Amino acid sequence: MKRRAFFTLIAGAAAVWSSRARTQQPTVPTIGWLYLGTEFSIRTVLEGFRSGLADLGYTEGKNIRVLYRFADGNVDRLSALAGELVSLSATIVVTSHTTAIRAVHDAAPNVPIVSWGAGDPIMMGWAQSLARPGGMITGLFILSSNIIKPFEVLKELRPQANTFGFLMNASNPGKTRYESVIEDAARALGVKVEIIEVKGPSEFADAFSRMRSVGVEGVTYSPDPVFGSNLAAIAELARLHKFPSVGDPGFISAGGLIALGPNYVGMAKRSASFVDQILKGTAPGDLPAEQPTDFKLFVSLKTAKELGITIPATIFARADEVFE
Repeated sequence: MKRRAFFTLIAGAAAVWSSRARTQQPTVPTIGWLYLGTEFSIRTVLEGFRSGLADLGYTEGKNIRVLYRFADGNVDRLSALAGELVSLSATIVVTSHTTAIRAVHDAAPNVPIVSWGAGDPIMMGWAQSLARPGGMITGLFILSSNIIKPFEVLKELRPQANTFGFLMNASNPGKTRYESVIEDAARALGVKVEIIEVKGPSEFADAFSRMRSVGVEGVTYSPDPVFGSNLAAIAELARLHKFPSVGDPGFISAGGLIALGPNYVGMAKRSASFVDQILKGTAPGDLPAEQPTDFKLFVSLKTAKELGITIPATIFARADEVFE
């Protein structure tokens, strides 16, 4: 064989081998992460999710790719971000909150969705039951029965109160259903709840003024990224108006009085197991949805002193941590 022909043959064989090798390389799955709020507001949640992936043998950039998208509180951006994740071949989208789930499902009805803390899936019509959701949506959810918990704490703080305020995202697709649940909870406690809808932080100040005008004696808000990304603003307004306030776990560090809620970091970590099972072939509708069992109660004595509020012994007895 002539020298030139020999090297041509070798080069051709190498090219064929290289092509086959690329073809045989396992495809790295692409996961989308979509959140209505800011990245900073859920940095510990993200750490929990990544820890969950690592525990299951996944390493980002090696055997799994995760694309993160944040709407920074702008609901109008969710549809475009959901479409972008789908166009980039996300085979599963991990998200939270009803608006984000709806955006993903509208963009790609056949893409599995894993929730790490969205609202009641049965109430929203996403699941036939927790044991067997059916459809394309599963994960961890906060059931509507938990809505009453902050009001119970407010009633302990203000036993003689007649009216509490509740901030709700005006764009929340489940707001009508939640209003019904809140009304039932209020009746059970013997109080009235003024539901104030807001579209974003620019409306917070007016919302608190409205609550002041109707005699609200304590305030809480829906577990929503619009609020979760602006906890300091809510806490400041509550202190300004001298309202006892109950928020989710990050509320204390933002200057709130009491924080009550599930362990979102743990929920995000647990959501990685749903991703793993779906990647291994289990249909999302066959994966039983879960609800959190680990709820925490935190109290800020500093804020209580600023508001001139005495924390009842019943709350102290249940508190997981009291901050001076």
